[in-house]
Amino acid sequence: MTEAKKSLKRTLVGKVVSDKRAKTVTVLIERRVKHELYGKIVGKSSKYHAHDETGEYKLGDIIEITESRPISKTKNWVATRLVQKAAVV
Repeated sequence: MTEAKKSLKRTLVGKVVSDKRAKTVTVLIERRVKHELYGKIVGKSSKYHAHDETGEYKLGDIIEITESRPISKTKNWVATRLVQKAAVV
């Protein structure tokens, strides 16, 4: 067992679009995919609710989320780390 055990949990990086709820942030994940028929590159996006125990992530932050056990009806992800702080305007 010299090899490190590979994590089977998915991780995604996205932007916090809402931090209004207690211990929860909404993260927007954007990706670009090729249209099957026409071949054009189109943007797709998904919103995920992630658990934020300490409330440290704010609107506009780029964060990494990791898949976890179901925490509530809509929360299956946990915010793991801050990738980039939101720009102050």
